[in-house]
Amino acid sequence: MLFNSFEFAIFLPIVFLLYWFVFDYAMRKCKRQLLWQNLFVVVASYIFYGWWDWRFLILIAITTLLSFLSGIGIEYAPTQRGKKAVMIANIIINLGILGIYKYYDFFATQFARLFGIESDFLLLHLILPVGISFYTFQALSYSIDVYRKQIQPTHDIVAFTAFLSFFPQLVAGPIERATNLLPQFQKKRTFDYATAVDGMQQILWGLFKKIVVADNCATYVDIVFADISNQSGSTLVLAAMLFTFQIYGDFSGYSDIAIGTAKLFGIKLMRNFNVPYFSRDIAEFWRRWHISLTTWFRDYVYIPLGGSRPNIPEAIRLKGDKALEARYTKWIAVRNTFVIFLLSGFWHGANWTFVLWGAYHALLFVPLLLLNKNRRYRDTVATITLLDGTIKTKWLPSLKEAGQMLLTFALAVLGWIIFRATGLKTLSAWMSGICDSSLFGVPYLINRQYYIPLAISILVLILVEWINRTKEHGFVLNIRYKWLRLIIYYSLIFAIVANFGQEQSFIYFQF
Repeated sequence: MLFNSFEFAIFLPIVFLLYWFVFDYAMRKCKRQLLWQNLFVVVASYIFYGWWDWRFLILIAITTLLSFLSGIGIEYAPTQRGKKAVMIANIIINLGILGIYKYYDFFATQFARLFGIESDFLLLHLILPVGISFYTFQALSYSIDVYRKQIQPTHDIVAFTAFLSFFPQLVAGPIERATNLLPQFQKKRTFDYATAVDGMQQILWGLFKKIVVADNCATYVDIVFADISNQSGSTLVLAAMLFTFQIYGDFSGYSDIAIGTAKLFGIKLMRNFNVPYFSRDIAEFWRRWHISLTTWFRDYVYIPLGGSRPNIPEAIRLKGDKALEARYTKWIAVRNTFVIFLLSGFWHGANWTFVLWGAYHALLFVPLLLLNKNRRYRDTVATITLLDGTIKTKWLPSLKEAGQMLLTFALAVLGWIIFRATGLKTLSAWMSGICDSSLFGVPYLINRQYYIPLAISILVLILVEWINRTKEHGFVLNIRYKWLRLIIYYSLIFAIVANFGQEQSFIYFQF
């Protein structure tokens, strides 16, 4: 069931009304009200997920049961070695399921090519379950956090199932941590009107980014990518820039809808995007893009590998050579950076272009790491933090900040070319095309009626998110005059309805 579908437009109000007026109001005197409310969340989430294919429910049920039991197993294991064994077993089984469905056919094909044999008899041709990468990582984080004693294992399987299958963020994140989301299903939730209004604003903005911006960008991008070899360099560059806005509008739009929908049910999800295209370097970009995934790799891969402050081996420490220790620390930090970026690339899909995309960003990140500049931008661009802690925004960035943002944006566009390419041959054709003299010509144009609304929608996206860049999300509408608020609301709704046509799936559903 897609967020941008008629089915979801019917599904959400029904679930909302039943959630608050049946399993909250009607059962307030029931001693097990919370249990029934969570059970309803599970049923609604399974209906939502099973709408694609009921067989997907089997896999998420297996992942849920294994991870739930792993928490109890870690709790009751008599030794630390036993606790660790339970955690590792759960990680191996869940990653094994993910690997078979997502990567087996890819590696089988590469094996067949390497040895020059037919690959058909090796392939399983399994359907990739929607969102399997997202809920698998969420399940793994629970086991790891229980082992680390960052959260107590739950014995409430209904609350745990609700945590792992909560329908707003089930298929494309944010990848929640048990430390944040699970406790919210273990306590009573009350309806808050202000939170619900804020959630509706965020949903509306997410739909605008997806339907009005992303889907219209996709029209041009898909045409160009269908026949790269016959496109001019300027056309390829224009398509790359439009894809940059397409993937942001598509994925951050999904996150806005998911987070906004969760607010309607009294649940707070973590922020997943924080105006990444206003970043001043690649390190800042990755603090603002797909935050739930980047922090997941930081906490569960990068830091356990030693991070940027590894333990110095005794053999090196005994030498008393500070320069040697510094070189070792930098080497480990560089190694770990490449590990998480390559893993992040491969997480996105079984294609060498994703690995290359990860390596590309690692190469951009490493110089900042070596120069100790990877943490220099922790604030928001064009803002001043006053002595009392309040943030004052400037209308325009400085010339230096503007140049840094343009450079970072250009580097991101180049990265998205790698990401969008369907294979290395496609990527090679793309690079050859933009190095041609036709780069300075006029790009292929569909029709004038298409570009003017698209340009306006992208400009609106940039302006609104720039104005609200210090807010919790892009569309925080704190306007005193009701008539002006209504004009803005109805303008967005009109734009969404006017562009509502064929339902286009979200890009990150394939991951």
